[in-house]
Amino acid sequence: MEKRGDFPKRIALTSRNVAWDLGEVKAWIEGRKASGDQAARPGQTVIVS
Repeated sequence: MEKRGDFPKRIALTSRNVAWDLGEVKAWIEGRKASGDQAARPGQTVIVS
């Protein structure tokens, strides 16, 4: 999702540790709630018409 631009970009802290901006993640969560979009569950087929 991050690579597609559908999730906030990570911040490199060190060569092996990353973090995300809490405000950006909270805004992303609220946007998902407001849109009604739900992620597909593993093992379930989603049919879009």
